[in-house]
Amino acid sequence: MAPFEPLRVLIVDDEELARRGLRRDLAADPAIEVLAECPDGFEAVRAATELKPDVVLLDIQMPRLDGFEVLELLDPGIAVIFVTAHDDQAVRAFEVNAVDYLLKPVDPERLRHALERARERRRRREPMPVEALSAASRPAGSPLGRILVRDGAQVHVLPVETIDYIEAQDDYIAVHAAGRSHLKQQTIAALEALLDASRFVRIHRSYILNLDRLARIELMAKDTRVVILRDGTRLPLSRSGHARLRAML
Repeated sequence: MAPFEPLRVLIVDDEELARRGLRRDLAADPAIEVLAECPDGFEAVRAATELKPDVVLLDIQMPRLDGFEVLELLDPGIAVIFVTAHDDQAVRAFEVNAVDYLLKPVDPERLRHALERARERRRRREPMPVEALSAASRPAGSPLGRILVRDGAQVHVLPVETIDYIEAQDDYIAVHAAGRSHLKQQTIAALEALLDASRFVRIHRSYILNLDRLARIELMAKDTRVVILRDGTRLPLSRSGHARLRAML
């Protein structure tokens, strides 16, 4: 990005007063172009997909989708500056991962510096550390309650209890739920670390199973087994996966 090009910004906050204050502060800088304001996370994902901002000013505590869930659904090339009331857990996550954040009420000078750093991050094509932030921002022992998948500008919310199994596909995962498959850019190892280990088990390097869907295990040949799901789906079962599964049954 050339220095004279305006920085294209998207404001995301469920409080109208907060959005108005950010827009007022940004209006003082002719090098900033505010593309839109979004009152919730779903609108933010849609606007970011369609408008392709350089920077998103993103509130954390929002209904429906919080800021970390929105981050997960954005293009990782978009620079994100989090805006939050004082939240010790979130602030620690930002500081550990060198991510900019603003505390409410937002100080205009700190906002200006954060935007300068965002411009530099964008220039260097430095992606946001999405997985590290998502993991660090969650309270210890708090497993994932739902998986979010972006399909174009649309967001699918999949409660974990609806999931049958998860399949690795290179740098993506396929989340199989209720007879449908949803593709998400995430590694299977990163997702496994966030799931409830008493409910989901890694049965193979490429598969995570929801234990509630298990019907039986079949021996196909010597040391070769498959998992049969309640709907008849057959999944490979590795030796290490078999040992993990037996320990949980």
